[in-house]
Amino acid sequence: MADTTFDPTFTPQQIGTESSLSNWVGPYVTDMLGKGQALADQPYQGYTGPLTAGPTGTQTKAFQGIGSLNIPTSEMGTFSPSTFTGGIAQQYMNPYLSTALQPQIDEARRQAEINRLDTASRLTKAGAFGGGRQAIMDAEGQRNLGQTLAAITGRGYSDAYTAARDQFNVEQGREAAAQGEINKYGLAALDKLYDMGARERAIETEGVLADKKQFEEERDYPYKQVQYMQSLLQGLPVGTTAYNYTQPSTFGQVAGGAGDVMSMIKSYLGS
Repeated sequence: MADTTFDPTFTPQQIGTESSLSNWVGPYVTDMLGKGQALADQPYQGYTGPLTAGPTGTQTKAFQGIGSLNIPTSEMGTFSPSTFTGGIAQQYMNPYLSTALQPQIDEARRQAEINRLDTASRLTKAGAFGGGRQAIMDAEGQRNLGQTLAAITGRGYSDAYTAARDQFNVEQGREAAAQGEINKYGLAALDKLYDMGARERAIETEGVLADKKQFEEERDYPYKQVQYMQSLLQGLPVGTTAYNYTQPSTFGQVAGGAGDVMSMIKSYLGS
């Protein structure tokens, strides 16, 4: 049964809304969205060139050169000096004795023989050759030769020992310096090898990071396309809104109309 109650305070209530594109912008937005969707549907076009520069030719030669170095790791270590005693001392003294002492001994004997012959000649001329005087002079000559040889030998062995010891110390210093140079070279080569390895690792890391970035870009491409399509609609005043309200009953509408008529009559009579 229809509602026949008249409510002069009736206020319409919104019961729904409906939005749609404005007529003036509809074709433009539709075309834009179509083109945007076509672009978003295109497959990913990846960069097919090199992602990193890689090592240069000079770097490659440097890597190969440092890798082919003969690093004396087995020769590296501490230097252990020897002691100048026993056979080592004799070994260093023998060359000096043979080159310096023996010629002095030979010369002393040669001079003694010259003196003996000279004495014998003088004794022969004096008619005393073969006598007791000659025996005394020969004994004196041998004694002098012995003393000379003893002096030469003593001084020679002392000098030979000193010279051998000095030469031994020189060679020990050279060996110690050589060992230091070997250690220095070996450590420097190892350090350079490590440095080259770090550079190779940096180049390899650059390639890995570039590949990873390319993978992430391809992986995220579909999500970015969706965001791109969504961004096409952001901030555009392209919609209109229609509002739906409740309506009064038929009687209320008639009564409301009659009320308006009476108001008009009263207003006319009063005027």
